Amino acid sequence: MDMTEWTSQVRRGILEYCILLLVSKQPRYGYELVTLLDRWEPLAVTEGTLYPLLRRLLKENYIDSFWKESEAGPPRKYYSLTADGRLLLEAMSREWNKLDAAVYQIQLYRGEEAL
Repeated sequence: MDMTEWTSQVRRGILEYCILLLVSKQPRYGYELVTLLDRWEPLAVTEGTLYPLLRRLLKENYIDSFWKESEAGPPRKYYSLTADGRLLLEAMSREWNKLDAAVYQIQLYRGEEAL
């Protein structure tokens, strides 16, 4: 089995969740998000992947953006969570916790119980 396609499908939804988590903590600019996600190799993205996702989240009103002067160059576009984004993040967190718990239970499952 080619793990590349499977990994790509799994990452697609998780990336959106992780971006919302990161901007919920504090406003972040695009390259900062790329750099932060690089800390966790399975979540590393390119700007070509990140910016279309940010544009979609902006269009759907889950994040907002604003420009802020930078001490080290041109102004940066920062992204923050909107009220709708916070609701989405809470819903995603609930679902993630359910999925995580279910996968964990399957990992522990020995197959002894009758269905």
